[in-house]
Parts: sequence; structure tokens; C-alpha cells
Amino acid sequence: MIILEKTQVMNFENAMRGARNPMNSWNRTDSKTNIDGTFTFGKNDLDLAKRLCKSGSDHRKFIRQIFISVDITAPLYWWKEFDTYKIATVANSTSTMHKIHSKPFSLDDFSTDHMLPQALESMKRTIADLEKLRLEYMKDTVGNRNKDLWYSMIQLLPSSYNQKRTVTMNYENVHNMYFSRRAHKLMEWHTYCDWILKLPYFKDFFEIES
Repeated sequence: MIILEKTQVMNFENAMRGARNPMNSWNRTDSKTNIDGTFTFGKNDLDLAKRLCKSGSDHRKFIRQIFISVDITAPLYWWKEFDTYKIATVANSTSTMHKIHSKPFSLDDFSTDHMLPQALESMKRTIADLEKLRLEYMKDTVGNRNKDLWYSMIQLLPSSYNQKRTVTMNYENVHNMYFSRRAHKLMEWHTYCDWILKLPYFKDFFEIES
């Protein structure tokens, strides 16, 4: 399971102005920022963007200045793979260290959408054990809580536990992710790559067919 929400894409105008710096071709700019804040590429600018992207990473530097912010909720096993792409990405996550005990454990806290019935039953037993540990931990006052109970929750927590992060990155990051992960066996990556294709002008830059 993966949920991507609150997507914002920023800085097209500045990125394209920079893309024209090497040839001093600012007079050919034909894009505009609309009243609602969205950006519309003109024919000249989009043609330049496509040619730069086609020429490779040394020439498409402008896409590193197109920024994305998004809230992603995904299981820990997916986040471990996402963290391969930490260069030029920033994320603030919900904290298992500080808040794991703050609410009851439930099945909704975990990605179980591809589990076989016997695996799901095992997961339910694990969740019940986690909840028993949590309730035992919460019996004591804050300063006197048993750290072994807290450690037991952290170490028992399955990698299917869903964590939410607010992530900022750029078009170069998502370009690398898309072309590396679009055929991955994890369905979360397929959902993520579908989201990338919906980002403004991404398919145009790299001439990806619908």
C-alpha cells in the first residue's frame, strides 16, 4: 500500500530562465505563470526542455531546480528502498521512536493488501502482542516507564508498518526513480511511478508515450 497526497510542483519559471543562461537566449522565452500560480510552457521553452533532457544529465541541470513536495504514506519495507535516493531529497517523518505508543495498534496501521490468509492471521497475532506491550508500557507514569517494553515494541514492529513522510525532491530525483523502478516487483513502486507520470510536463520532457 502507498498513498501520495498534497503534491505541489514549484519553480518552473526560474528553472527555465536558468536553462537559457548558457546561450543568452532569454528573448526566446514564451512560457508564462498563470494567475492561479500554475505554469504553462510555450512552444520554444518546451522544445528547449526536451532537447536538454535528451542530451543527458550534464545538460538537463534545469530539472534539478524543479521542486516537488508530497506527503507519502508507505510501509517501512518500501521506505528502505526509497532511501537509496536520498541525494537532494529531504523528508520529515512521523516518529516510531517517540510516538509508537501514542495510539492503539490496529490492522489499518500496516500494509497487508497482498498477504495470504495465513500470513494475515499471523499479522493479527503480532498486532495483538504489540497492543499488549503498549498497554503495559502505558500503565506507568512517563518518567517510570519500562524501557524494555518500549524496545520490545520497536523490535517486534513488522516492516509492513505504514509511515508518513513529507518529502521534498526534484525532477532529477523522480527521473532516476522512474527509470530504475518502473518494472520493480513491489506494486508500491508501480503506483509511485504512475504518480510521477502525472507530474506536470514530466512525460513531455522525456517524451514518454501515454
